[in-house]
Amino acid sequence: MVAQLLGLAFLFLPTNLVTFTTYGMSVYPLPPPAVQIDNNKGEVVYQDTSVYGVVGKAVILECGTTLPDMYIWSFTKPGTEAIKAVVYDLGYGPKLQKLAETLGQLTVISNSAAVSIEKLPLAAHGLFTCQAFYDIEVEPKVYYYYVHLTVRVPVSKPYLLISDASPVEGSTMWMRCNLDNGTGPIQYVWQHETRSGNISTFAQGNTSVVNITDINRDHTGWYRCVASNAVNSETSNRLWLDIIFGPDIPQIDVTPYSLTERGYSALERETVSLMCQAQSNPVSQYVWFYNNSQVFTGPQFTIIKILRMHTGDYTCLAQNTYLNTRSKKTISLTVYYPPDGSPSCSVEPALNYTSLRLLCSWSGGFPSPSLKWTGDLKGVGQDEAGAGQQTNPLTNTAIVLPSEDVTINNSLFTCTGSHVALKQSTECSTRTYIPLAEPVCFAYVTNNNQYLMLSCSWDGGAPKALVWWEGPGGQGKGGEENSNILIIRSGTAPSGKPYTCYAKHPLLGQTKTCRLTLEAPVLLTQRRVVSVYEGSDVQLTCNLRTNYLPVSEISWFNNRGVDVQGTSKYTLLRTSAWANLTVRDTRETQDSGEYRCSTSNAVGGTEINVTLVVKRYPMPPNTTLVKTKYNSRQRNEVDLEWQVQNETDGGWTGFILEHIWVSERPGRRGSSNDSKVTISPPVWYSNIIEDPDIRSHTVGSLIPTATYRFRITPVNHRTIGHPSAAKTPAEPRYNLYPAVIGAVIGGMLFAAILTALLFVFIIRNRNNNPRLHDMLFGLQHSQSRENINIPEDEVVGGSEGGVEEIGGLSSPGPTMAIPRASSPLTTSPGSAIPTTSQAPPPGDDNEPVSVTITVNVTDP
Repeated sequence: MVAQLLGLAFLFLPTNLVTFTTYGMSVYPLPPPAVQIDNNKGEVVYQDTSVYGVVGKAVILECGTTLPDMYIWSFTKPGTEAIKAVVYDLGYGPKLQKLAETLGQLTVISNSAAVSIEKLPLAAHGLFTCQAFYDIEVEPKVYYYYVHLTVRVPVSKPYLLISDASPVEGSTMWMRCNLDNGTGPIQYVWQHETRSGNISTFAQGNTSVVNITDINRDHTGWYRCVASNAVNSETSNRLWLDIIFGPDIPQIDVTPYSLTERGYSALERETVSLMCQAQSNPVSQYVWFYNNSQVFTGPQFTIIKILRMHTGDYTCLAQNTYLNTRSKKTISLTVYYPPDGSPSCSVEPALNYTSLRLLCSWSGGFPSPSLKWTGDLKGVGQDEAGAGQQTNPLTNTAIVLPSEDVTINNSLFTCTGSHVALKQSTECSTRTYIPLAEPVCFAYVTNNNQYLMLSCSWDGGAPKALVWWEGPGGQGKGGEENSNILIIRSGTAPSGKPYTCYAKHPLLGQTKTCRLTLEAPVLLTQRRVVSVYEGSDVQLTCNLRTNYLPVSEISWFNNRGVDVQGTSKYTLLRTSAWANLTVRDTRETQDSGEYRCSTSNAVGGTEINVTLVVKRYPMPPNTTLVKTKYNSRQRNEVDLEWQVQNETDGGWTGFILEHIWVSERPGRRGSSNDSKVTISPPVWYSNIIEDPDIRSHTVGSLIPTATYRFRITPVNHRTIGHPSAAKTPAEPRYNLYPAVIGAVIGGMLFAAILTALLFVFIIRNRNNNPRLHDMLFGLQHSQSRENINIPEDEVVGGSEGGVEEIGGLSSPGPTMAIPRASSPLTTSPGSAIPTTSQAPPPGDDNEPVSVTITVNVTDP
């Protein structure tokens, strides 16, 4: 029976008999309008309900009002047709299926078939079907309970997104209210909070995006959005919307406020404050300009004790550094100030220097001051004298007529000035007088001597005098004050013709004059021919016969026609009347010739020639070296002596002693000079001997191993004589007599000592050697007195260093020859000095014994 019921419970009708209905967004299969039971004993009942749940909350699904005998809960996921069991109870208690774990914490309510779902997940959204069986033992009844569970998600806390948090005024932007979760439909409300805290709703609807076009500065403030659905309502955090704009045209306020038709005004030494304001976001940066020059940074520019120099245009520049935009406004500020100092007075001639005009000026200041003349104003009415009281006059003029009254000379006139900015008036004075001195005339030429300038001046006086030139041939120049210069091209002025300067003053009736007469110059010299010896300095003179007008500059030209000015060869000393030329270090070939002295002025020119003869000094006499010899064996110094041929008193100034290296002397064996010495290439080395009376000289610091040659040349100032024949120094003469005598005496002493020792030995051993004893002491006198020929000396292997050697006996015998002095010897360095022996005394017929003593003498 249970199996049959179970089979009935899961019986599905054919597909063509199944229809579907839509619940919200989900599609569920509808139960058939009728169910055909196999045994036709039961009735199937269908019921539909809808239940709403919230994610994370609890919900109860009902399955009839009474507990059925058996029930089965199944679940159909939206969009599918599969019906899967969730829990069932076949009379043995409820049994949960694995599917129940995905649908939340599902439990069956006791004593009923209803189920409770805790912590409802979104996966539980769908069609729950409860198949309930009643009276299964009698007549089974089957109920289908369709529970449509809709799981709603509450809206999460929204967050606001703005396309641009700092939009520029006039641009377009959007705001978006974003939600992470929330079941629709969702309603959005947009709120705006101003700086003052007022909150208003500016938009609402079911869209999450709001577009704002043509943004203006009024949109600045806090913004938030409120999201709502059937479950709940959430409000986002607020965001600040900062509208960037500006700057607007600045507004400048001036304190103290004083507005005129020219702009703003202020009194000198007042404190003036300029305030600049311009609407902008971010806040404007302000820069102040005075006449286009930057002077301050900041909204308020204060000038403490403003001065007249501060008058001008002041510009406030407002800058929006974020937008890099700017705006500006300029005002004009005028500072009222009095004129500086005091009035200035002057007097000038009028009516062709027959009257006087008084001038009074006091420039500067704003407004202009008032001026008034006082003093000896003869012939001038008070209205004319006080004309300075007119509106804003700069000067006041009074005309003084000429008068024969002496008081007109050295008269005093006073000008009084007043200004509204000054508490007291100020004044100035001027005095008229005639120049004290007389007119002065003089002439001068330009640097290139192209023009002649005639100058005339009459200094002093008030007012200044009028001067003008008149000359021959209609030459002249119109009048000028105080001084006048007439320019004449060089060479056009007539010689001997006067030029007249006229001077006129308003306080004098007559005209004063001065004159200049122009003449061509004439040159003189002391000597037309000058003769000097070569090498000396010579001076050539040239002077003007008189002082000419105009003043002439004297120039010198050398023997090649070149101007000597600025050259190192010549020295030029000159004044306006003379010029002396000094030729330095004269030479025959270069400086001999004609020198020209020249000068000119605007009238004419002239020149004079001076002939310079430069002679050479006579040739000095010839000189011959008579002695050239080393003064020591070290060979580092040479003594020189010379003779002068045809010697006379004077005629030369000194000598040039020269030597040159010829070759290197080879070192001798055993000498300490065997080392190599590097010699420079052959060059004549000179020693200057300035005393002409010296006839000898020693040259030192020579190289011992080198060979030199010497010569001498006489010198007479710059004339050099012929050099003498070059000579090589001779070696010093060696003196060998002391060495030879010493060697002979030493040899004789040595031979005597040996002979004495031999005699003592023979005497003591006469018994052992009677023959030798008899031979030496037993000879007859006749034999002993016979002359014995002197044998030639035999040199046996003498060693260097002068070591003596004694020759051996030529034949055995009892006697020994006694050495004797030889005749004088002539030796050369390095040779041996021989010595001879005398015959022994008579006493034996045996042959004498020859004894040879050899002494070697070497160079030290």
